[in-house]
Amino acid sequence: MNMTENSRFIKGLRAAGWTEKEINDFMLYIESGEEEYMPKPKDTQPK
Repeated sequence: MNMTENSRFIKGLRAAGWTEKEINDFMLYIESGEEEYMPKPKDTQPK
């Protein structure tokens, strides 16, 4: 990804409500493939 694409990617995740930690961990997962950084499903069901 070039810098423009990277910027849009981050801004899109922020707009979707991701935290900075979630964004950074996801980027680490993409680059490294390490499972510890893979995003976890969020509980979207109403309680």
